[in-house]
Amino acid sequence: MANVEHSGRPAGAAGAFGATAAGAARARLRVARLGLWLVAAVLAVRQVAVVLSTPQGERLTDLETWVGPNGVLHVKGSLYDSTQFTGTPFGGLVLKPLTRAAEQALGWGWTFGTLLLVVALGLVVSRALPQPVTRRASLLAAPVAISLLMLSLPVRNTLWLGQTSIIPVLLVLLGCFTVRGERASGVLIGLAAALQPTVLLFAPLLWFTGRRRAAVTSALTFAASVVIAWAAMPHDSYTYWVHHMAGAGLGGAADGLGNQSLHGALLRLGLTGPLEIGVFLTLGAAVTCLGLRRAVRYARDGQLLLAVAITGCAAIAVSPTTWQHQLLWVLLAVVGRVGKRASDRFVWPVVVVLVVTLPSKMLLPNVPAMYFLRDNVPLFMALAAATLVPFLSCASPYYRRPIPTDYAAPVLARWSRVPLLPFWHRVLTRPNLLLELLLIRVFYAAYSSVRAAATGGRGVAEEHGHQIHSIEKALHIDIEQWANHSVVKLPWLEHFLGFYYESFHFVVPLTILGVLYVRRPVDYRWARSSLGIATLLGLLGFWLYPLAPPRLMPGLGFIDTVHGAQNLAKPDYGAMTAVTNQYAAMPSLHFGWSLWCGIVIVALAPKWWMKALGLLHPLFTVSAIVATANHWVLDALGGAVVVGAGFLLTYVLSGPRAVRSWDDAWQRDEASHSVGQAAGARN
Repeated sequence: MANVEHSGRPAGAAGAFGATAAGAARARLRVARLGLWLVAAVLAVRQVAVVLSTPQGERLTDLETWVGPNGVLHVKGSLYDSTQFTGTPFGGLVLKPLTRAAEQALGWGWTFGTLLLVVALGLVVSRALPQPVTRRASLLAAPVAISLLMLSLPVRNTLWLGQTSIIPVLLVLLGCFTVRGERASGVLIGLAAALQPTVLLFAPLLWFTGRRRAAVTSALTFAASVVIAWAAMPHDSYTYWVHHMAGAGLGGAADGLGNQSLHGALLRLGLTGPLEIGVFLTLGAAVTCLGLRRAVRYARDGQLLLAVAITGCAAIAVSPTTWQHQLLWVLLAVVGRVGKRASDRFVWPVVVVLVVTLPSKMLLPNVPAMYFLRDNVPLFMALAAATLVPFLSCASPYYRRPIPTDYAAPVLARWSRVPLLPFWHRVLTRPNLLLELLLIRVFYAAYSSVRAAATGGRGVAEEHGHQIHSIEKALHIDIEQWANHSVVKLPWLEHFLGFYYESFHFVVPLTILGVLYVRRPVDYRWARSSLGIATLLGLLGFWLYPLAPPRLMPGLGFIDTVHGAQNLAKPDYGAMTAVTNQYAAMPSLHFGWSLWCGIVIVALAPKWWMKALGLLHPLFTVSAIVATANHWVLDALGGAVVVGAGFLLTYVLSGPRAVRSWDDAWQRDEASHSVGQAAGARN
């Protein structure tokens, strides 16, 4: 009674408050679940619309090649005479009845049937997550899984081509997690292996995890399917299993980038003949043994879905040919947990999702030294999941309770509703470097792609150029021509500004980000977020308002001091001509990024002379972009606006910049440690 009186809140009121909070949490969970299902539905509709709206002959090309009027399943000769049919003889036997279906109806039916298979796959995966799973995770898992599947390149490729690669994956998952009885499980996995032979690797997994009847049944089902197909199509079976060595060389050149297997990678590396076959068999045996050993360990640990993903990734590597639509096993490896710290827990799933949803050219720089790694990213991810990645065991103390993240103390804002995203905390520790570099690369690749695509044509850009020129004349700030011609008269200044324009645009921001990452992680996150938001707003400007810079405006007398005289109908800027959009001038991110550098240096630099040097960079940059005729004055103003909006939105979304930096925290911890040691010595 005394406790109740002193607390100022009766027990009934406390219970009512708790019930209200729980009800609010359930309501938020329902809204989140509904929103995720809506996202999954939109993605599904979009994928189907893209496929069905594509002209006949450009969509479902593999399905057309197989069962179309002139498809290989209609011919009286071998299925593999054209090397376009990549399935097994058993797969051809199963697909033959479809040749009697109407062409248009088959396309619609196949597309919607594939969509239903994807939904079923997502539902099975969501129910197979390693236990224990929180109620929130179990409710949100299905829409998240289906959305990731819809976004993945293997599913998009399957829908586009009309392939069957989802069926073996679904059969394996149904056999491992859904059906009852080992015989039924073995039959499903055996049928999956009959469609995709390397799936037979799941038989040893079943055997070594105690499901021996299922393992034997799967092997017998596979053998029976092969025998049935051999009896019905002996010539085709001989061609597939002997002449093509279980499908090697079917569907395209084995050394093509589409073949993401060890065999394809070795061929691209330049190995051929018996040497390549020997190396492939040796590496394949090593990957198989190591992958199965890891899979068995995680299956016994209670992580059967991870074990299935590891086995599937091993099957990807050891198959003679593994095309993009067969890489779904890599996405399933996202369920593995990696890292002892909570801040590192998202690195592995983010990397997996990026690899299976984005083209490899967006993930790695386009430089010769990276070509082999870039061309084989899916294969290397499969190899890493199968053999290298140290997934945590359920017995590890860090599996459920990772080392918590240290957050900076929140800073009170002037407005009560700031921050709008209260869960966006300021982390004191450095973010994972690999993840940061990968996200920066992906963001820059997306920025370059959107910037290059955001063009309305030369006519529209020149019309907007005349609009900007007229506005500047009305405001008496049209100084571009005077500055341009004045600089041309001073060769040393012309060369300096041209060099500054071309050299410092990326170097200075990257240097600042690097220093902040090492010295001040909290401020690094603040600066990085504001720069990213400003750049996104800049891309929106490029898209909505294509603008010709002064140097590309005919008849106004500007001189291109950086690139030289140009034919404005067909300008030539060297190797970058085809990949850059010369009409992405408003806003000027050249000036915007330099202004961001100046603001960050002024806000964080400890010395006055450092702050002064920081202000020189935007001053030199605005002089360079105007004097070289690469931007209008109003472009610079637009760059300043988007940078200001970037800082403002960062403030509104996440709150004021944390005052307590990582350096300050480290110094205080060191001081406390020293005081503690001194006290211990006195005692």
